Order: sequence, then structure tokens, then C-alpha cells
Amino acid sequence: MIHTLKIVAAGPGLHEITSQVSSVVAEAGFREGLCTLFIRHTSASLTIQENADPSARRDLEAWLNRLVPENDPLYTHTAEGPDDMPAHIKAILTATNLSIPIVGGRLALGTWQGIYLWEHRRRSSRRELVVHLGL
Repeated sequence: MIHTLKIVAAGPGLHEITSQVSSVVAEAGFREGLCTLFIRHTSASLTIQENADPSARRDLEAWLNRLVPENDPLYTHTAEGPDDMPAHIKAILTATNLSIPIVGGRLALGTWQGIYLWEHRRRSSRRELVVHLGL
């Protein structure tokens, strides 16, 4: 089964999408299988990260921004703004797809794990996420 989620990311950062993905799994009625997620963009990514303490997400965002700063004089892809090339680099350093087992009709995430769309652009963006459920 394939489903497309449309997510609005209101600016940069980690946006939790666990509930949206869990709803797709629940509606499909899979008791066991595999949920594969794929983001159809080159300046955003996916990750599984701690969902309890927001400071962990803030620290991750700050660390990645230090690692891949805007306005690096070596960038040549600059037509779409100073955050575009860094967004592409951040996307290749993270992940554009995730696989999560389905066990007992639910995503087999750990207690403190959540699924996040990581928006790397400063502007609000409409993102498409393909959810594939299989046995």
C-alpha cells in the first residue's frame, strides 16, 4: 500500500510527524510488516529522534547549522538564496528515507523516539512524504 502525506513545515527545524504516519499504519490495518518513508525533496530530510525533551532537537539543529553554515564563499549554487545550498548539504548528511517495522499493528518505535521531517529551508514549505507499507 502506498500513501502520500502532505506536510507543511512552517520554517526550519525538526517537525514531528509520528502521529500522521501512525494514522496511515492504523488505517491500513497492517498487523506486521514494514513502513518505509521517503521524502520527495532535496532540501529537507527525515530522522528518528528523541521526542521527550525539545532541547535535544534544538541542540541538533544548532549543531547542523554550525557544521553547514550559510554564505560559505565556496558555494556556487546561490540563485535560490543563502539557505538553499546549505539545505542540500544538510539533506545528504541526514536521510531522505526511513524504514520502521510494524509490530502488533503499530510502529515499533522506542519509548522516546519520534519521526521527524527536518526542514532545512528558512521559509515555510509544503513537503510530500511517500509512505509505503508492505509485508
